[in-house]
Amino acid sequence: MEEDKKDKIERVLGIYTKLMNGYLVNKSELANIYGVNERSIQRDIDDIRNYFELESEKAGCINSVVYDRIHKGYRLEQIYKSKLTNSEILALCKILLESRAFKKEEMTSLLDKLISSCVPESNQKLVRELIRNEAFHYVEPRHKSSFVNNMWNIGQAIQNYQYIEIDYYRLKDKNIVKRKIKPLAIMFSEYYFYLTAFIDDEKVKKDFDVIDDVFPTIYRIDRIKKFKVLDEKFHIPYSNRFEEGEFRKKVQFMYGGKLQKVKFKYVGSDIDAVLDRLPTAKIISEEDGAYTVSAEVFGKGIDMWLRSQGDNIIMIG
Repeated sequence: MEEDKKDKIERVLGIYTKLMNGYLVNKSELANIYGVNERSIQRDIDDIRNYFELESEKAGCINSVVYDRIHKGYRLEQIYKSKLTNSEILALCKILLESRAFKKEEMTSLLDKLISSCVPESNQKLVRELIRNEAFHYVEPRHKSSFVNNMWNIGQAIQNYQYIEIDYYRLKDKNIVKRKIKPLAIMFSEYYFYLTAFIDDEKVKKDFDVIDDVFPTIYRIDRIKKFKVLDEKFHIPYSNRFEEGEFRKKVQFMYGGKLQKVKFKYVGSDIDAVLDRLPTAKIISEEDGAYTVSAEVFGKGIDMWLRSQGDNIIMIG
């Protein structure tokens, strides 16, 4: 019995070494070499597959034993960094739940697909248990709109520089207005997805606080009641191109408006929270735990955040 166990270990290690060195392995040839039947070799290959699956949770790559029908043998296929770890899946599920961006059935479907496609089957139950309570008590957004497919179509229009026409529900007067816009980017902030766009209609623009095309208009995607992608295309000079990464760093609560500089003194206990909230913020000076901070921001959303900090913020200038 001990001899059989030793033979199996040597056989599995031999097959493993061949696979790791890039060789193609054939069941019948291996059976002849080791003096066993092909079923034993198949079990050895299955053991190696199981080992690779367990290791893929720790490593940055997936090693998979696949059958090559052309060459009639098994080979190793390596896919680097294409599979998320259990910890990464759990983190993403938590972020999705905290976003509260989707209807409950959409959120449930997204979580299920994420866990099923990326987590080894043996650990799926554990991940589901860790998010079960939060998923059960999930509160969907009040708009209760499904817009994921719309986002994809808008994304295609952005990629192809195509105008779109939208019927947009305007919150300030509860009216639906029609707009012809140049879509620029899809962004997410505080529970909602937004579309940033330039608008051409001069009659509409005359009522805006900011009419310079350097500053885009912002639309909440769930309030787009109808939209149509037009065949007409637009062109934005490279010098005026919209850089969503830079815009995202400078906008608060997705309130558009002019680019401005703010300067304030922060006397609270967590300066890191301020710097994370305002990615453009810089500490000018610090004295006795009070920080003088300046930041470059778009629009009026910054006012909401500053007021939310209460006595921790003292405006300068």
